[in-house]
Amino acid sequence: MSETILKIDHLQKQFDSHVILKDVSLSVKKGEVIVIIGPSGCGKSTFLRCINGLEDIQSGDILLENRSIVGNTTQIQKERQRIGMVFQSYDLFPHKTVLDNVTLAPRKVQKRDKAEVEKEGLQLLDRVGLASKQNAYPRQLSGGQKQRVAIVRALAMHPEILLFDEVTAALDPEMVHEVLETMLELARSGNTMLIVTHEMSFARAVADRIVFLDEGGIVEEGTPEEFFEHPKTDRAKKFLASFEYHR
Repeated sequence: MSETILKIDHLQKQFDSHVILKDVSLSVKKGEVIVIIGPSGCGKSTFLRCINGLEDIQSGDILLENRSIVGNTTQIQKERQRIGMVFQSYDLFPHKTVLDNVTLAPRKVQKRDKAEVEKEGLQLLDRVGLASKQNAYPRQLSGGQKQRVAIVRALAMHPEILLFDEVTAALDPEMVHEVLETMLELARSGNTMLIVTHEMSFARAVADRIVFLDEGGIVEEGTPEEFFEHPKTDRAKKFLASFEYHR
């Protein structure tokens, strides 16, 4: 672990009068893997969307290497390119091939050389076992394959932070493993990651730190061993008891 790369400072998010996130503060170190867990509707996905600029915030600040990324200027949009996000719903372009889906943003947004981007795209696809699918279309892929393509698409932008929003929630059980293995490999490679998941065994295996969110605020945080073996709050104990969690 090294210096703080991302800092969320007293963030508040609300829709009309309904407060979704209230006074949430969190610091993320470079290379750290933080898993955010909590009951449905507690604000986990909204939290990631705020970090990536997909949702406006009402107060507080989000700093990437001590520079605020809250606002609407061209420079801030550029800074946000340094934060990649993978969604539950894949969001691949159905009319484009796998390789085109991976290379479109680096070519169009970052104005990078097509040959260079395609070479890197093929290397990334090979890394997740999908090089043979480069010319396939999303409709020809399984859910797990689509999600791995979505992960590669995020990686192709060279993000410094990766956000994962319940990326296995829409998958059949047999497809979950292949996606989680890809994420574990990314974590072991030193990527900075914030992961929202309901996969408790995976959370324990991949996380440097667990953040437990409930009712729009951080209730508890600690190492996986601390959280799963010795939860401090009654709310965390109740939450963990609701899972068939096997050590």
